[in-house]
Amino acid sequence: MVGVAAACRATGRSRASHYRHHRSSPPPPRPTPGPPQPQPRALEAAERQALLDVLHGERFVDQAPAEVYATLLDEGSYLASISTMYRVLRAEGEVAERRRQATHPPTVKPELVADAPNRVWSWDITKLLGPAKWTYYYYLYVILDIFSRYAVGWMVAERESAALAQRLLDHTITKQHIRGDQLAIHADRGSSMASKQVAQLLADLGVTKSHSRPHVSNDNPYSESQFKTLKYRPTFPDRFGSIQDARAFCQGFFGWYNFAHHHSGIGLLVPADVHYGRAEQVQAARAEVLTGAYAAHPERFVRKPPEPPALPTVAWINQPDTQEAAQ
Repeated sequence: MVGVAAACRATGRSRASHYRHHRSSPPPPRPTPGPPQPQPRALEAAERQALLDVLHGERFVDQAPAEVYATLLDEGSYLASISTMYRVLRAEGEVAERRRQATHPPTVKPELVADAPNRVWSWDITKLLGPAKWTYYYYLYVILDIFSRYAVGWMVAERESAALAQRLLDHTITKQHIRGDQLAIHADRGSSMASKQVAQLLADLGVTKSHSRPHVSNDNPYSESQFKTLKYRPTFPDRFGSIQDARAFCQGFFGWYNFAHHHSGIGLLVPADVHYGRAEQVQAARAEVLTGAYAAHPERFVRKPPEPPALPTVAWINQPDTQEAAQ
C-alpha cells in the first residue's frame, strides 16, 4: 500500500490539491444496515413473562427490583439481575416516580423600565465578614437607582431584619422626595424583601413593589453588579474588625461610587451627575474638549470626529424581546 505523500510524488501532484479534491468529493455510500440481531443473552418470551408475573404479584407489587432480587436470592431463586428487572419494567412503562410531584405555576418575569432617576430602584443585602473566621457578622443593605446607578441609600447592620429594611426604605424615600405612584422598587425574594412590614410601607407610600423570580439571579442585575464593584475594590478587606470599621469603609466607598466612579453603563459619567441632572452639562464640556482635539489633529481620527459616550436613555430590568413585544 502506497502512502499519500509517495503517491503524490509519483504522479507529480501536490498534496494540497489532492486533499482539496478529496474533501470536495462525495463520501462513499454507507452500507445498508441489516435487520436487528436478537441479543443472545436476552430473556426468552416465557422467562420474561414469568418475571413480570412475579413482579406484578401481590407479594412484590410494591417492592423495588433490588428488594425483589434480594428476597428471591435468599430463597434460593434467581430470575434475572436487578438491571434486567428494571429494563423489563421500563419496556412495559412501569418505571416512574410513585409519589406525587410538586408542581409550581410559572412565575411572571418582572419587566421594569426607567427613563429618568427615581423611577425604578433595586435593593438587596450582602454579607460582610466580621472578625471571627467562617462567620458572617455584618449585613450591608443598598438601594440603587437603576437609571443613574446612584446609591440612594445604604446601611450596615448586625442582622438582617424586616424592621431595619423598612426603616431604611422609609428614610430613603423621604430623602429623595418620592411622590405617590412615581416609583417601583425591585428586590429578590429574601425574607426581609418579601416581608409584610416592607410591603405595607410601600403600599402606604404608593410605591410599586416587584420581586425576582425564584432561583433566577439575573432578575436583579444592578444590585449584583454593584456588590461586585464593592468587593473587587483593591482596598476591600478580607474581613472587618468591627461594625464601625465596616461602616467607615462603606462611607468612603459610596462617596467614591456616587461622586467619582465613571460608570460604563451610563456613558462613563459619575452616578451623581446623572441622578441630579448634570449629565448634559458634563456631556457638552466633553464634546468641547473632543472638538478641540479633532481640530488640532484631524488626521488621527480616521472615520469621523470623536464624540463623547452617549447619555443613558432608559434602563431595563428584563427588557422584552422584540418578538414578544410584537405579540
